[in-house]
Amino acid sequence: MKRLPSLQIGRHIAPYPIVQGGMGIRISGANLAAAVANAGGVGVISAVGLGFSSPYFDGAIANKAQRREQFFEANRLALIDALKQARALSPNGIIGINSMVAARDHATLVRTAAEHGANLIISGAGLPMHLPEYTADYPDVALVPIVSSVRAASLICRKWERQYGRRPDGFVVEDPRTAGGHLGAKAEEFENPAHSIEQVVAGLVRYVQEELQETIPVIAAGGVWDRADIDRMLTLGASGVQIGTRFITTHECDADPRYKEFHLRSCPEDVMLVESPVGMPGRALRNSFVERAAEKAFKPTGDCLNCLQVCKFRDRQETFCILKALDRAAHGDIENGLVFSGSNAGRVQNLVHVSDLMAELTGATLN
Repeated sequence: MKRLPSLQIGRHIAPYPIVQGGMGIRISGANLAAAVANAGGVGVISAVGLGFSSPYFDGAIANKAQRREQFFEANRLALIDALKQARALSPNGIIGINSMVAARDHATLVRTAAEHGANLIISGAGLPMHLPEYTADYPDVALVPIVSSVRAASLICRKWERQYGRRPDGFVVEDPRTAGGHLGAKAEEFENPAHSIEQVVAGLVRYVQEELQETIPVIAAGGVWDRADIDRMLTLGASGVQIGTRFITTHECDADPRYKEFHLRSCPEDVMLVESPVGMPGRALRNSFVERAAEKAFKPTGDCLNCLQVCKFRDRQETFCILKALDRAAHGDIENGLVFSGSNAGRVQNLVHVSDLMAELTGATLN
């Protein structure tokens, strides 16, 4: 098996061109990110909602404003803990975070990550137009927007160059036909050739090389499962791949064992789309919760912590609280929670260690 190339993102070089996807809440935490980094990939902590089930947050606070304020502070403190833990487990690996532009505390989380040793920031769920502002004092922190088109990448580049005098250190391109979690296109747009991973990766590579005249890496994501998928993406011109779902069924994944077991028992027919409160579709595994969501059977109740810029649960009293749905699933309540997954769910039957998975994907082990 031919050796895979290394992957340079900004000033950081990973031995292998594999970026572990950011999966929240607490699916990709310190343990998983550190294990991937130690195995030669790029480990990523999902920064979304980390404080919700942490010791820093007391959901019983009566005053709503104080409760929301404490929640955001808890997210910040929990992220610091996660970064410290990941760095203790992987002193020399490349560790980053994934932060959603759609989160109200996005700027705080990015600044916090930069201050506490994150090597890179991957940011999507909106165009991260102001990302360089949050890391201005930390030039070694690589900035990697998630984009769905060359146009989006061009908008970001023009804004960053004009206002901050810099360009992105990489781009992640997700295929909405296969990626797990929130998707960057409406369901009716999935089959549009313009949104295909083949078209977007090739177009973005041309844009980077011909218009920007740079060597900015393009990282392909969505449905990447095995070495053949990696090789195919590299053939398209990508410099690396992002893999999420495959890392869920590892011993080091931070999710509850019941969450992992649910993935092991799943089959391709269990993967379905669900309309998220953020207004975009998500890809998840079928369970009682998702079936009720598809039937619009929820009557929104309970407190809202105001965690998102746009939220149907808060603004229209529709659907469900996605923070609580993801948190329930991560803690093992897989029938009453939202279990995000890519389209390849069900292709493994046993848990493996990250080191063994990385050896399978790369065809080599680190000495």
